[in-house]
Amino acid sequence: MIGELYERALERPDGVEVEVEDGTGRRDPLPVGEWMSLRPGDAGLLDRCDGPTLDVGSGPGRLTVALTERGLLALGIDVAPYAVALTVAAGGPALVRDVYDRVPGAGIWTTVLLADGNIGIGGDPSALLGRVFALLAPGGGRVLAEVMAPGTRSHAGRVRLRTGRAVGEWFPWARVSADDVIGLAEGQGAEVTEVWEEGGRWFASLGRC
Repeated sequence: MIGELYERALERPDGVEVEVEDGTGRRDPLPVGEWMSLRPGDAGLLDRCDGPTLDVGSGPGRLTVALTERGLLALGIDVAPYAVALTVAAGGPALVRDVYDRVPGAGIWTTVLLADGNIGIGGDPSALLGRVFALLAPGGGRVLAEVMAPGTRSHAGRVRLRTGRAVGEWFPWARVSADDVIGLAEGQGAEVTEVWEEGGRWFASLGRC
């Protein structure tokens, strides 16, 4: 589980330097500061949300709050209690929930968000897509996922969070390129209806065929 270091970073996004380390020893900064308020690329993502929207891995809730302010029914779910508390404090409905547990409103959601690379939750993007498609309203709905740029390499494995003084537990995670999301969609009886770039970020819209 992502754990204590993630919540510590949320508590002090400008003061706690947390890195993500993969199995090869590569380390990248955990961009918590970017998740605290709307960032370049969010506008186009929000504009494509239609009807009741489930924000999976909602973090501190910037997208859930923005959707609520637009008058849409939205719900954020996240495994980190402090992230959920931040969302609620900012005016967005959110629950501490794993996407693979019981999710309220299953079958009513017309949009599911997998922003900020959350298509990688659990380390198995195919399984995750199957789960979120099952949460969508019958006969319609779509998944909006943030992916990596075309030409990059998808990867699945274990990662962990670390600071200079502490190391978290390993947990499964994946990265999916815009090139590979098409095959993942087809494996779920879905199709990629749009791929777009905005603000230096890449996104894909997936819907049932």
